[in-house]
Amino acid sequence: MSAHEPVPASGKPVRADAQRNRARILAAAEAVFAEGGPSASTEEVARRAGVAIGTVFRHFPTKKDLLAAIVKELMERLTAEVNSLVEVGDPATAFFEFFTRVVEQAAAKKSVVDLLAQAGVDLDVAKPVNALRQAIGALLAGAQRAGAVRDDVQLAEVMALLTATSQAALRSGWSRKLQHRALAVIYAGLRSAK
Repeated sequence: MSAHEPVPASGKPVRADAQRNRARILAAAEAVFAEGGPSASTEEVARRAGVAIGTVFRHFPTKKDLLAAIVKELMERLTAEVNSLVEVGDPATAFFEFFTRVVEQAAAKKSVVDLLAQAGVDLDVAKPVNALRQAIGALLAGAQRAGAVRDDVQLAEVMALLTATSQAALRSGWSRKLQHRALAVIYAGLRSAK
């Protein structure tokens, strides 16, 4: 059972078919809400997941619960990606690879997180966001130890640049060429002169 799956009150393990249903619901919901925003129907989520609407509500009693689970899963996926880069990536390049990938993904499609923010849906996702922040901090520290990023660059600055660049790429529909040029300017400011 992954960290984002609820622990049943009974303490018994969740059945494999229930875990599969939950995963299918989350995957379908991510696509449905990315296309239709927070007002998209849970009935469409159920249809795409191949489950009954009651199954959706058994896992996620409210639409807000479903939206929160999507955001938490997205944050956990990003955190796992960053942690993997910290563990096995080249410290001199992993930081820049991750930054580039996030901006490219933002430019390619509307994210559920962005749509929810526009709609003012308030979700309690502090824990997964903090985990992602810590993982990016470790990636930054590794890049600094490798001499790839300036020592005076702080995590708050990196998060601000990553967020602003991703939002700009998303909202303005940046071409690949513009993404590369903008990132080159940002990276020139982040790179160590060593």
